[in-house]
Amino acid sequence: MSQSIRFPIIHAVTDSAALLRADFLQRAEAIMRALGARGAVHLRTSRLSGRRFHEVAASLAELQATTGCWLIVNDRVDIGKAVGARGIQLASHSLGIAEARTVAPDTPIGTSVHSVEEARQAESEGASWCVVGTVFETPSHPGREPARLGFIEDVTSVLRIPVIAIGGIEPADVPALRKAGAHGIATIRGAGWEGMGNAFAEDDPLRHTRLFEVPGAGSEELVTRYISAYDSHAGRSGNDYPDGERNSEGTGAQQ
Repeated sequence: MSQSIRFPIIHAVTDSAALLRADFLQRAEAIMRALGARGAVHLRTSRLSGRRFHEVAASLAELQATTGCWLIVNDRVDIGKAVGARGIQLASHSLGIAEARTVAPDTPIGTSVHSVEEARQAESEGASWCVVGTVFETPSHPGREPARLGFIEDVTSVLRIPVIAIGGIEPADVPALRKAGAHGIATIRGAGWEGMGNAFAEDDPLRHTRLFEVPGAGSEELVTRYISAYDSHAGRSGNDYPDGERNSEGTGAQQ
């Protein structure tokens, strides 16, 4: 990925439930317009047919030019390439980076990692970025011990490519994650696909731990709180950091 390209700082990740909503495309468009060039929508699901997934991806790909927001297609390298998504995200069950590049040689490709060793390997294989987690407790990974901030520090200390932190992240966590070296953050629930910040059941023990509540807030209002938190740190409002703005020790250029 060229150093002249500014990689998004806020990544709104879908889940299968979000894509099954009748108003998904409207919500996704609102988020893309709210985030603009500083954001990305990750299209991820295991519950749509290939044809339907392509239709949804094609609709969002058209919005990239007018909103500036990236569409990043998860796992389906073929669909990402076909619709002209600005990025592709690989998971542990996806094609390897080398194999994915044979399908989409000119598309930036990131990968998800859960250890420093995986992060080193991903960079050596040509990943354009790493999504790193799970940072805090999250219901999408029950039973997984959260990695916390020290893990982000460990990963950013060995990588020069952007690190995107994921897992139970609230806007209030963004300054600490930036200080730990993260380029940006990714969020599922914080994107407000359900139309409000707290989507837990009343009896869920995590309901009042990592989620914030903004009753009645729209998706775009929720997700822009992350941008506000990002800009409030280090006094560099309105700017994100191009690839390569990371020193050899891994600390962010913003520091």
